[in-house]
Amino acid sequence: MNILERFQVFFILAAVALGLLLGNLNWVAANASLFITPFLMAMLFGVFLQVPLSHLGTALKDFRFTGLSMAMNFIWTPALAFLLGYLFLGGAPDLWVGLIMLMVTPCTDWYIVFTNIACGNVPLATVQLPWKLLLQLLLLPIYLLLLAGAIVEIDTVILFTSLVQVLVVPFILAIIARRLLLLKKNESWLEAQVLPKVSIMQFIFLALIIMAMFASQGEILLQNPAIVLRLLPPIILFFVINFLLGQGIGRLLNFSYENVACFNFTTLARNSPLALAIAVSAFPDRPLIALVLIIGPLIELPVLTVIAQVLLFLRKKGFWPN
Repeated sequence: MNILERFQVFFILAAVALGLLLGNLNWVAANASLFITPFLMAMLFGVFLQVPLSHLGTALKDFRFTGLSMAMNFIWTPALAFLLGYLFLGGAPDLWVGLIMLMVTPCTDWYIVFTNIACGNVPLATVQLPWKLLLQLLLLPIYLLLLAGAIVEIDTVILFTSLVQVLVVPFILAIIARRLLLLKKNESWLEAQVLPKVSIMQFIFLALIIMAMFASQGEILLQNPAIVLRLLPPIILFFVINFLLGQGIGRLLNFSYENVACFNFTTLARNSPLALAIAVSAFPDRPLIALVLIIGPLIELPVLTVIAQVLLFLRKKGFWPN
């Protein structure tokens, strides 16, 4: 991992602190929100550019693994997120919706890094990526209407306009850009020379988004410091339940250690930047929803680090055969 990946939590915290500081300047506080959507579109363009859609068919070669991974991510996890929100955040609808948005969007990048750290099956993790992205793009509006719509009022016109603006447009542009780059050079050149720089720019735009959000809405966090404590129980429980469930499925189906490590991270890591893009544009008058999606990674990344070490410990003790 590069230095940005190793210390992402600290860079996010620095972006939060700088945003709060800049929010004390009247002009910045009044205009910072204008930069959020362009930054989001630029960030997601970088995310989508890194997705190899050519791997869609490859993932189906291990249909059992791919099918179970998609079922965990897109059937079981949304139901679990709704239940955890009901149990812990029933009196805070915005936090509940934020939790649902965080959980129904599986990760499209970090899970590969953590699979590698845990010595899991990285090629198998990689070929899951395009399916995870496409399914969440298709299913996210359905989840919002069915699950979040039962909690807060949703303007469907704003929702679908936001989806087109911050998801569909960058997605189409990224597909076109990737095809043009591949016409110029081969895929090895793209992965070695272009995508690492795109990954860095993606994180820079994420930091700029966080700064802009806290410059314009930071007062809300300062007025609600207990939000982090309220979010800890349902988020931690999500990781514990899905980790144990993934271990049980792996044991039942006789997965190798490499495959069970891959399965755990494909069903645990979340795609908070994509959910954040929708939260900011679809719920402009509910900043607490977006705030959940910024706090989420601050909890998630340390937890995933611990899980990687737990998996390595289990392998060392012979719990999983290679």
